[in-house]
Amino acid sequence: MTRAAVIGSGAWGTAFAKVLAEAGAPVTIWGRRASVVDEIRDRRSNEGSLPGVKLPETVTATGDLAAAVDGAGLIAIAVPSQTLRGNLADWSGHFGRDATIVSLMKGIELGTTKRMSEVIVETAQVEPERVVVVSGPNLAPEIAAGQPTATVVACLDEERAKRVQHALALPYFRPYTSDDVVGCELGGAVKNVIALAYGMTVAMGMGDNTRASLITRGLAETARLGAALGADPLTFAGLAGLGDLVASCSSPMARNRTFGEHLGRGESLEQAQAATRQTAEGVKSCLSIRDLARAHDVEMPIVEQVEKVCHEGADPRIAVKMLMGREIKPE
Repeated sequence: MTRAAVIGSGAWGTAFAKVLAEAGAPVTIWGRRASVVDEIRDRRSNEGSLPGVKLPETVTATGDLAAAVDGAGLIAIAVPSQTLRGNLADWSGHFGRDATIVSLMKGIELGTTKRMSEVIVETAQVEPERVVVVSGPNLAPEIAAGQPTATVVACLDEERAKRVQHALALPYFRPYTSDDVVGCELGGAVKNVIALAYGMTVAMGMGDNTRASLITRGLAETARLGAALGADPLTFAGLAGLGDLVASCSSPMARNRTFGEHLGRGESLEQAQAATRQTAEGVKSCLSIRDLARAHDVEMPIVEQVEKVCHEGADPRIAVKMLMGREIKPE
């Protein structure tokens, strides 16, 4: 099978590399931290991100980006979404001319309100048909442990999507293909913001009715934005929509939900960041998603309230009351 590279040595990048390797591809992980690179290469583990997980012998690592992607037919990128543009300016010159670029990121860029695939196309100067988006319920520790799950492989080029599907297919990892890149990316980005709100309700001791209402209304907000941007409505009823949203909200191992719990306990953004020591994409994406929604005249009250809590110092309890006490509009 074609050699693969994964740019990013965090939990999801490492778990994705494990899937690729177990499906038959030799994989090189690029990492910024020398200690992590050495651990992956020498001990086939990444204890800081995936404790207790043993990586296949066909996974190695390097701190040299050019060496990592040299000859790779599939290049997966798993870095914080807001760092993508700056990094690609240095990286993309090393990508093969027909390499498939796989986006594992779930965010909307600040300032431009562009989706990650759009940033890749624009910055790396590659054709949109070469960019594949992987989305769905992708909790890295469960995938690395071989627990059964399914995901979506979205690309404008159906044949390329199928090739990536085959490169990932395992008894425990079932990929489905889609041509709705817009819907898959929006589902993955907005669910992070909804999961922050969900975490706040958990910390406040809210019950299942509140949580179910939040998930349902969050999905409706996502679908409204998707409709305005031309996404397929059915995408939001599937793995990249409802599936990803439920996993991110219901799992204590989901970063955004955990971050939201800290905020719901009254901690500041800085205190929550120090406690979690992980990137919660929804904290920054709530700003860009809010701007994207306003630009298309789409009402997204949960996103608006999460942004106020994260960036305007609003009290989470007041934010939840504002959501539940909104005026009911006539049909």
